[in-house]
Amino acid sequence: MSYSVGQVAGFARVTVRTLHHYDEIGLLSPSSRSHAGHRRYDDGDLDRLQRILFYRELGFPLDEVAALLDDPGTDPQEHLRRQHALLSDRIGTLQRMAAAVERAMEARTMSINLTPEEKFEVFGDFDPDEHAAEAEARWGGTDAYRESVRRAATSTKEDWQRIMGAAEDINRRLAALLEAGGSAESAPAMDLAEEHRGWLEANCYPCSYEMHVGLGEMYVADERFTAYYDAVRPGLAVFVRDAIMANAVRKA
Repeated sequence: MSYSVGQVAGFARVTVRTLHHYDEIGLLSPSSRSHAGHRRYDDGDLDRLQRILFYRELGFPLDEVAALLDDPGTDPQEHLRRQHALLSDRIGTLQRMAAAVERAMEARTMSINLTPEEKFEVFGDFDPDEHAAEAEARWGGTDAYRESVRRAATSTKEDWQRIMGAAEDINRRLAALLEAGGSAESAPAMDLAEEHRGWLEANCYPCSYEMHVGLGEMYVADERFTAYYDAVRPGLAVFVRDAIMANAVRKA
C-alpha cells in the first residue's frame, strides 16, 4: 500500500510543500516513485513522519530531528518512549499553568489576596494581576461582571472553596461521562450542563441559556479555558460546549 504526497499531507495535516521540503533535505524521502515520477509513501514512511511531527511539536529543529531519527543506536520504540516522556513533561507544565490561571482568577474575582510569597511559589513569572486586569477590561462594564463582584465581596475563602468544590465535582462527572463514551447530546450530559448553569446562577451571576451558550463557545475559543477543562480530561472543553448547546436547544 502506498500513498500520494497529497494523501499524506491530508493524513498528517501538513502542507505538500512541507513534505517536498522534508524530501529535499533528506529528512523524509518517499520509498518509491510512480511511473510518472510522483512521490509514493509507504507505511514505514508514515511512521517516520509521525516521529518527525512529534519532535517538531516538542520544539526540536529539523537538523536535530534528523540526527535523532538516523541514530543507528536508537530503535523506533526508544523514540516513542522518549517522546512520551517529553510530552508528559509538557502536559504537566500546562496543567500547572492552568492551575495557576485558575488560582489567579480565584484570588482576584473572589477578593482573596495572595501574599508575594504565594505568588512566587505558585505563579513564578506569571502575573495573576495582569490576567485579572484583562478580565475586567473585557467584561467590567457588564451587569453580570458587576453582580459577580458584588457577590464576591460577601464571600469568604471558605465559601469560595465550597463553590469551587462544587464546580470540580460537575467537571469530574462530565469527564467520567466523556470517558465512558457518552454523547454530549445525551440526557445525562444535558442535565450536567443545566447543573453547571445553575451553579453559575447561584454563585456568580444570572446566566440565561443564551449567555451559557456564549460561555461554552468561549471555553473552546480561548486556549486558557480549553487548557483548564482539558487538564481534567482531554477533549472536555469541546464536550462541555456541546452539552451546553444541546441543553439550550432542549430548553428552547
